[in-house]
Amino acid sequence: MLIDSHCHLDFPDFADELDHVVQRARDAGIGRMVTICTRVKRFPQVLAVAERYPEVFCSVGTHPHNADEELDVTVDDLVAISAHDKVVAIGEAGLDYHYDKSPRDAQAQGLRTHIAAARETGLPLVIHARSADEDMISILEQETRAGAFPAVLHCFSSGRALAVRGIELGLTVSFSGILTFKNSQDIRDIARDMPRDRVLVETDAPYLAPMPNRGKRNEPSFVTHTAAMLADVWEADEAEVWRQTSDNFFRLFNKVPEPAAEEVAD
Repeated sequence: MLIDSHCHLDFPDFADELDHVVQRARDAGIGRMVTICTRVKRFPQVLAVAERYPEVFCSVGTHPHNADEELDVTVDDLVAISAHDKVVAIGEAGLDYHYDKSPRDAQAQGLRTHIAAARETGLPLVIHARSADEDMISILEQETRAGAFPAVLHCFSSGRALAVRGIELGLTVSFSGILTFKNSQDIRDIARDMPRDRVLVETDAPYLAPMPNRGKRNEPSFVTHTAAMLADVWEADEAEVWRQTSDNFFRLFNKVPEPAAEEVAD
């Protein structure tokens, strides 16, 4: 079994064939998927997808692009929503200085709110970090001193310093289809050097389809290609990557039930 730890199945890209997308994931051996919330005000649509399929779970949170739209979302709001059985993570929240679609102070405020919710609930925080390594490291260090919290640096495309400091602070690092891109040798080198028990794989679908599907709409079944590249990077069998990243997922996303033996066999 393999896990897609981060996708966006509520996005309109999948509206016309969501049943087929989920079935292709099942057929590819994807045993669990986490569809990630980007706006709390759209959480009902995210939850509806998770409730529709037994192997799909979800998060609640505000993407940094939308941080200034939802500064009124409180820690208590996130904690209350996360009590639902299908909600297994907080976020995604973080810093994105590449697009700067939301003021940076709003992004930082939102991130700290989500960190507090992750700390209170014990659910993993899904962190979006792009072109903001120094500020991200600073906030993670400050907040960890205030109290540890579980978290994953999702769709990792940042510099080595953030990956290393994240691991030192107890975080996990997740790799997407970027790992397969020809110009991503630096990301492959980082993946090679990460502790294997702190690595996840994901699609970030519908974005960032891995080779050989680059340029197409991404979907959870394609996470097998990222896992295959990770096996090459680790000089390991693909079966070992599937086992290791799944074990890592269930340890971090510990609210997600592991499948019964008969489900895995199916």
